[in-house]
Amino acid sequence: MEINSIDDNPFRSYLMAGFECADLLNLSGKRIDFMKITGHLDQLDHDYAMLKDFGISTVREGIRWSQVEARPYEYDFSVAELMIRTASEKGIQQVWDICHFGFPDDLSPFHPQFEKRFVSVSVAFARHCLERTDSRQPLIITPINEVSFLSWLCAEAGETFPYCKQQGWEAKYALMKAYIAAAKALKELDKRILILATEPLVNIVAPSDATDEQISEAALQHEFQYQAMDILCGRICPELRGSPDLLDILGLNFYYNNQWITGFEAFLPWANLEPDQRWRPLSELLVEAYSRFGKPMILSETSHSGVDRPHWFNFVWREINLVAPEIPFWGVCLYPIVDRPDWNDLNYWHGSGLWDNTNISGKPNRTLYQPLATTIRKNILQKDVSYEIENRVY
Repeated sequence: MEINSIDDNPFRSYLMAGFECADLLNLSGKRIDFMKITGHLDQLDHDYAMLKDFGISTVREGIRWSQVEARPYEYDFSVAELMIRTASEKGIQQVWDICHFGFPDDLSPFHPQFEKRFVSVSVAFARHCLERTDSRQPLIITPINEVSFLSWLCAEAGETFPYCKQQGWEAKYALMKAYIAAAKALKELDKRILILATEPLVNIVAPSDATDEQISEAALQHEFQYQAMDILCGRICPELRGSPDLLDILGLNFYYNNQWITGFEAFLPWANLEPDQRWRPLSELLVEAYSRFGKPMILSETSHSGVDRPHWFNFVWREINLVAPEIPFWGVCLYPIVDRPDWNDLNYWHGSGLWDNTNISGKPNRTLYQPLATTIRKNILQKDVSYEIENRVY
């Protein structure tokens, strides 16, 4: 399937929902399975049904590679099959991550079989999914979520497996080598498959009263955010055989702390409580990314926590409305749609979803965060249809 114009938008809804699906080993070496921790697998019917109140019919999900391939080349897609069946019953379109930060226990990006294993699981899942879904509909796949962040997390900061330091570029190279091979194999498998590349959208600036050297360093670090997509499109590392046709949709992940002073010295305040001329509007960053790649885009992740949730949504909504008439901008994904804890401290819940998770007798429950619900309704839903959105527990 080729995307030629804005009329080719493959998403069923403009507002989308992302269910946290990370399955990485955390800083303590413990396997984190957010789809279980948040109760998503246990409450799949409810989770999909409650989206209807907000006109959401497209969701981001993940297969949890560490769970489906317990042994090399042996796959258990039974959970994914349940999810596919439930989505079909509820009229939900699923956009799938193959790798969302987690690898099988015996594998890392530096393993000599990483590329071969990743291509194999990607094709196996895509085939499984295509056999069980409407043959007229596209299948949208993100091979590896946020390669830039994952390579930093696992091989620069050393906070997940393989817990390396100062090997971020080597990890990024290995991940993109596997990514490109998988994307090519997926497109050869079926023309209905579209590649959604999701990467952080950031702004990195120099300190106040910076030297020329510091200004140049900040500009270079800002440029690095595009490396993964540049590799995918064949702009750099041509030996990996990337090409522009491997990037169908550009997914950009943007949070309140995505703008900072080089070296992580401090984050720029998004609310302008302390006005900073170095803060760049989201709309400006979106245009920068579009000018570079010329691909249709979505905001594939965005959210805030606590009482700032509705204010953040208002900010994001205003910014995307500034660019939507000028570029093919196809949607916004609230991520996470249901609250989740910090993966290094499972007792600390962020309070960042449209639904909070309240633990009653140890079982996660969904409580609608009314201020955000009201804001979403005001900005989006009232244009087309009126909904009675109640503050209720699912």
